[in-house]
Amino acid sequence: MLRRIPPRMPVRATKRGPERTPLTGSWDVIVCGASFAGLTVARELAGSGARVLVLDRYEIGERQTSACAAPTDWLHNLGVDAAIRQTFGELVINTPLKRFRWRLPFTFSTFDYHELCNLLWAQCGGAVFETATVGGRSSRNGDTVVVHTDRGDLEAPLVIDALGWRRVLAAGAKPIQPPDARLSRGLEVHPPGASEDLELWLDPAYVRPGYSWCFPAGDELRVGVGSFDPRIHVRAPTVALAEHLGVAPEGYQGNWIPHQMRDPVEDGVFFVGDSAGHCLPTTAEGIRPAFYFAIACGRELRRVLEGRQTRAQALERYAAFCEDKRYAWRWLLRVQRLVGRINPYPAMTSVLEAMTHTRLLRWAFSHYLDICPPAYALPAPPASAHHPAAPAEGEPAGETQATAA
Repeated sequence: MLRRIPPRMPVRATKRGPERTPLTGSWDVIVCGASFAGLTVARELAGSGARVLVLDRYEIGERQTSACAAPTDWLHNLGVDAAIRQTFGELVINTPLKRFRWRLPFTFSTFDYHELCNLLWAQCGGAVFETATVGGRSSRNGDTVVVHTDRGDLEAPLVIDALGWRRVLAAGAKPIQPPDARLSRGLEVHPPGASEDLELWLDPAYVRPGYSWCFPAGDELRVGVGSFDPRIHVRAPTVALAEHLGVAPEGYQGNWIPHQMRDPVEDGVFFVGDSAGHCLPTTAEGIRPAFYFAIACGRELRRVLEGRQTRAQALERYAAFCEDKRYAWRWLLRVQRLVGRINPYPAMTSVLEAMTHTRLLRWAFSHYLDICPPAYALPAPPASAHHPAAPAEGEPAGETQATAA
């Protein structure tokens, strides 16, 4: 049951005009992008004593970039519980033939984007934030990366691209241009309203190779449609879904969503989040992987800053960490392709029916959660005095958390 709530108007905060002064200088670390991935990298460097600069085109938390839902344990372990708006222990799946209600082995929570970003930023003690549009990069003296922005050039030996699917700091590669790239297309509206159910639609009335959703977040609904085929436009289906739910299609927000993992390092630059394709195929869940790989990247950077490894070693180890998880992306991409072929045929209903069995449901969702387990967000145990550089296989140094099964 949906309830109507009066609308809220967004407020733009990004600096303009005379407030946008020249910006130059050298730093120990430059993090490009101040959303989930970039802020989490900076969070891992808190207390390191390094000079860390975080750049973004927008103010922190100004521009929401997704439906903003994640496993509750991830939000709890990151210390951002205050941003949670609603928590769900069940998932409702709607098809043309039947409606399913799954009891999940863990909970998901929707959250306020602005508040979560600022809670993460509050944990980035010592870092500096500036609004600037990053336009590219070049190299200087081999070990120094120069970041070009609309306010001037900045340089650092450690640079992270967390700017999203455009992969702005890539050099020499063909630009990512939809609809030819490996990208899904998503659009949602944010009307006021309320509901008790976290819902998905596998219904070709809205989109065949993809799914639709309604994520309640307290006094707001996040209603949208995502297509695995970037050539299929989703504005009309989004409006149709909103009308079906009896809410106004207002507060539009759209984005391209990568569904294939890309190289996590290139010419001395670290890539994390959507710029590295850290968004799970099939589900398009990108927030949890952004947290996960950002923590891994940040811990490697911290070892460099503490003199425990070189930048080259950090690049190699972070790349190996990402490669170790690539198999999960391959499997989920196969499932994504299958969804487009069997939706809405009876085969899809049969699969969803089978998932209603408790043991199978728990097995599937537990393995899915273990791709990027929430325990990874807990503080890393101290390195052994006898084996300071002997991590568990496939993990950054000093880590013993479980990885994907």
